[in-house]
Amino acid sequence: MPNFLNHTFLGNTVLLYIEVLFSIVAALVFKRFISKRCASLLYNKLVSRTNKNLRKAAFINLIIPPLDLFLLLLISFIALDKLQYPAELNVKVYKLSLFQIVDALCNMALILSFIWLCLRVIDFMAMVLHEKAIQTADQTDNQLVIFFKDFFKAILIIIGFLLILRFAFNKDVGNLITGLSIAGAAIALATKESLENLIASFIIFFDKPFTVGDSVKVNAFSGTIEKIGLRSTRIRTDEKTYISVPNKQMVDSIVDNISLRTQRKGFLQLDISLNTTTKQLQLITPSIKQILQKPEVENVSVFFRETGKNAHIYEVNYFTTIDQTVLDFNTLREQINLEIISFLSANNIALAGENAGVTIVKQA
Repeated sequence: MPNFLNHTFLGNTVLLYIEVLFSIVAALVFKRFISKRCASLLYNKLVSRTNKNLRKAAFINLIIPPLDLFLLLLISFIALDKLQYPAELNVKVYKLSLFQIVDALCNMALILSFIWLCLRVIDFMAMVLHEKAIQTADQTDNQLVIFFKDFFKAILIIIGFLLILRFAFNKDVGNLITGLSIAGAAIALATKESLENLIASFIIFFDKPFTVGDSVKVNAFSGTIEKIGLRSTRIRTDEKTYISVPNKQMVDSIVDNISLRTQRKGFLQLDISLNTTTKQLQLITPSIKQILQKPEVENVSVFFRETGKNAHIYEVNYFTTIDQTVLDFNTLREQINLEIISFLSANNIALAGENAGVTIVKQA
């Protein structure tokens, strides 16, 4: 038996083949156990101290798939590297030897699995930060978590690409970066719009003209901010469509943040008939002010604005409290309009012309 184990086949002993095979099989059998132990250790050391409400199972399920693959590839490549391979297998394939191609593919697979693992770690870190952010009233925290999650993922993918060039294709990354710097001006011009949108996204996050959940008007659209990304801002419009606005436009355009208004404004214009007597006209201003004496109404302004050949014109302005919803505001405005019409009818005050009436500015 010892002689059989020491028998050499294709440059390697049978014992070495058995050891390599045993290592790979052991990696297949125990990778899940090792992955769970590593994930549990990471959770207990880092996560449970900062956020006890986060489910441990969710973290483990997130980390295990890429960690399984990474451990299996790492152990398998280390074991296979112990073998001696016949020179006859080292054939040329388009100026590269078979061994070089296999080595490049192995390094690429190992780097990709490691990058996948790192991406999952970023997802988990974002999950931890999100759990903490939702406990605060400020929506900016949630917004920053989403933004930096995408930002660091993009940086990690670039690093992974450079690692593949360096260790899989044996390219000098330093010289590559130097070469890219020569063409940097051309690349900057070619990606000018993307860079402007990226810079605009940082301006949005630090200047905070709006946050996720705010109702805004920009250009010809109005709606609710649902996401602020690296390139664009996603808005759910009032028509329930979903639009993407480049961040540069969100910075350069006049953005009306409706959510930050302090009050809602109501406006009426009364075109009174020229046949109305002075005594009747004198009743209008105090009577309308009396109608507007409501708990929800503030800053009332009623006055005889002007007179002309067609009508006497009264202007009514008032503001309501901010805690009112759009439905509450429209209901209040309808009630005020009906009370004013009832007052005019009770005092025989006619409106000017057949089509004249109470003109109401539509509230957005």
